[in-house]
Amino acid sequence: MAGVADVRRRVLMISGAIDAVDYDVSVSINLPEPGRWQIIKSETNLTDQTWVAMQVTTDEDTHFVDDGEAMVMSRQFAKTFLTPDMRRLTFFDGEVRPGEAVLKVFEIESDGRRPAYAHARYSPVSADSAERSEELLQRMVSDGMPERPVIEVIVPVTVIG
Repeated sequence: MAGVADVRRRVLMISGAIDAVDYDVSVSINLPEPGRWQIIKSETNLTDQTWVAMQVTTDEDTHFVDDGEAMVMSRQFAKTFLTPDMRRLTFFDGEVRPGEAVLKVFEIESDGRRPAYAHARYSPVSADSAERSEELLQRMVSDGMPERPVIEVIVPVTVIG
C-alpha cells in the first residue's frame, strides 16, 4: 500500500491490495498535519471470496465527517451506514469479486498526525440461504462486524502540493 497527500486540497489517496481472508487490516498513516482529510482509498480483492460489505472503524482520536459537504461513497456499494459516534462506517448493498478493485471515498477528522483505521470485509457463507445471508448482513451493518485478528500496516505517504 502507498499513499499521496495533497496538502492544498486536504486529500489523501491510498492504493493497495488485500489478500488476508481471516484478518482485518489496520492502516496507520502519517499525515502532514492533523485535521480534516478526504480519503480516497482503492484496493484490490486478492482473496478467493466475494466481499458484500466493507466496514471502516477509526481509532479513538479520529472520526468520520458527515456534514452535508463530505463525500461518502463507493463505486461498488450503493448504501452506507455511519454510527452515531461517527467512528464506524459500513459500505454495503453491492459486491467486490475476487480480482476486482474497490473504491471508497470518505472524510475523517483527526486530532493527531498518525490516525489509524481498520478495514473489515464480510463474505457470505456459501452454505447459507439468501435469506440467512441477508439477515446476517443487516445485523453486521447495525451491530458491526465481529472482531478478528488484525494485521497492522503502516502506509508510507508522499506529500505533494
